[in-house]
Amino acid sequence: MSGTEQEQAAAVARRVFATLSTKWALAVLEAIGDRECRFAELHRAVEGISYKMLTQTLRTLEADGIVARHDHHTANPRVDYSLTSAGRDLLATVHQLCTWSRAHLRELLDGAPEQAGA
Repeated sequence: MSGTEQEQAAAVARRVFATLSTKWALAVLEAIGDRECRFAELHRAVEGISYKMLTQTLRTLEADGIVARHDHHTANPRVDYSLTSAGRDLLATVHQLCTWSRAHLRELLDGAPEQAGA
């Protein structure tokens, strides 16, 4: 990978990490999971999120290639959201992080690293 390609990859990674570090992104990913969801379903599933923040979060996740928006051109307009392939891979990683945090919950709550030989 050339220097320019490395710089571009680093810029994309920083952008995606910034998106994922927002308050709502991971909750929205978890709510979508492995299915298609309508906006109202997501709003009900993500407790405490406003319509405005859900809209912004979905737009950002879509721009980052994590969420796909499916506009069904029917008499009654319908839009569904689902995870892209990259989004599904990311969700698996998020689940691994949750598993890690549960396994180390006591250490994380105590705020102290495990002592060697203890």
